[in-house]
Amino acid sequence: MKKLTDNLSSRYFEAANRLQQKSKKHKIIVYVEGYEDVGFWRGVLSEYENEERTFEVMLPSRTSLARGKKSAMMNRLGNGLGTSMIACVDADYDYLMQGASPFSKSMLNSRYVIHTVVYAIENYQCYAQGLHEACAMSTLNDRNVFDFEAYLRTYSEIIYDLFVWSVWAHRTGNAGDFTLTSFNNITSVNNLNIFRPEAALEELRHAVNRKMAWMQRRFPQAKGALKPLKEELVRLGVRPDNTYLFIRGHHLLDNVVMAALDPVCTRLRREREKEIKALAEHAQQMDNELSNYIHSQIPIEQTLRNSMAYKSSDTYQLVRQQVERFLTLLPSRESEQGK
Repeated sequence: MKKLTDNLSSRYFEAANRLQQKSKKHKIIVYVEGYEDVGFWRGVLSEYENEERTFEVMLPSRTSLARGKKSAMMNRLGNGLGTSMIACVDADYDYLMQGASPFSKSMLNSRYVIHTVVYAIENYQCYAQGLHEACAMSTLNDRNVFDFEAYLRTYSEIIYDLFVWSVWAHRTGNAGDFTLTSFNNITSVNNLNIFRPEAALEELRHAVNRKMAWMQRRFPQAKGALKPLKEELVRLGVRPDNTYLFIRGHHLLDNVVMAALDPVCTRLRREREKEIKALAEHAQQMDNELSNYIHSQIPIEQTLRNSMAYKSSDTYQLVRQQVERFLTLLPSRESEQGK
């Protein structure tokens, strides 16, 4: 026997809204993929709350631990999305696929599914312009010892052409010959020295060039398709300088950004500890200050999650445009009261 909650849809919440007092706000239920997505989408949608509407962000099921994109879009929803119930999800490659797969088509064609544009929320957390601030907040040391923006710009420029090959492979059904796992393995940054990042980046360039040569030999028929694909990707927001935003988010965080953040934060902490030791007038004061400093630090993972620097990015403006298009579908308060 089906539970009543199995039949929840946007119409259910629309009816519930109409039963409320006329002065009540129109509530829009927002399904997201997992716990870590609640805060991000709450931050996006709170900009659009007013005296007429409010959003409630939740996981796709209250009766199971089902998570993920398909759960957010389909579990318990069916075709039930509407002006009182939407899904907010990571774009993954489905945005760049532009309808080349059934799931991509489903995500892009729905007026009630809003996506991140970039691969995932982690990519926004790794937004280059916010990384120095994240380090300063974590270590309580604002000294600038590494150029994160130049690092991720150069990284993006190195992997850009191979990334285009990856999108082509997924669009044309050749992903088995060039999987995301393979792409991630090739585009990891290894042995990064924050004082000589060019050495690790040059090693990355060689690995990318080797794979590029292999792809050109394996798929000579793709030659004429890559230039128009690049032009299309530019229209979607992908450029040589920001490609890092569109690769797999966990890979970017773990194997590219943390490769720089960890040594930078370590250096900043050691500098601050050295300063405390030099300025302390006696051993007790030194111990107290070091203890206070250690307990005042914030894990870098937390400062990344709290960063809002990405809100200035071009891709985030595309997210806002999706929200604003959805809001044009909402009934006015007058029409709601007239029902």
